[in-house]
Amino acid sequence: MTARRRPLYWEDFTPGALRAGAELAALRRGIGQEPGNAPDMWRFHRVRISEYEAQTGAPSSTLAAEHTALTLFAVHQQSQRTSMHRAKNGLGSALRTLRQSDQYRNNPEALDTRVNALATAEEVGELAHHLRGLVTQLRGISQPFDYTALFYDVLRWHTPEARDQVRRRWGAQYYDWADTERTDGA
Repeated sequence: MTARRRPLYWEDFTPGALRAGAELAALRRGIGQEPGNAPDMWRFHRVRISEYEAQTGAPSSTLAAEHTALTLFAVHQQSQRTSMHRAKNGLGSALRTLRQSDQYRNNPEALDTRVNALATAEEVGELAHHLRGLVTQLRGISQPFDYTALFYDVLRWHTPEARDQVRRRWGAQYYDWADTERTDGA
């Protein structure tokens, strides 16, 4: 029997809880910091890293992915009354909702340009930079998305083949390529 992983921070987050504001502020202090270098964030990390990484302080792609998701969640959740983590609502789908909002209704190409910049990022730091701007806009329309999926997407971003798969999934969600009408498999 395998042990169930601990819930990630955003999976257990309760908006309006007594310490929620202080916790989110501590997480936001990690913006621009290297993963693991923001002591205020240490208590919120839930991922497991290898014994080697723990003993040597070697960079961990898992820790980097969680750090990115934690800081973005803290930005997104700020001043929101409901959780900005919604399981099974992909980032591309959330961005499609933003594209259809009043903010972009007359000029969706402006958001397309920002999403394209996100999708063409090569490094996780560049990806996080583009995500931060888009998450701020999603906060403006109170549009949640799946932060657990984002965590795994950022983790996959370290590998070119997996990065391409993430890009295709985001594109399919953003432009709604899914043919939900078909049932014949064609």
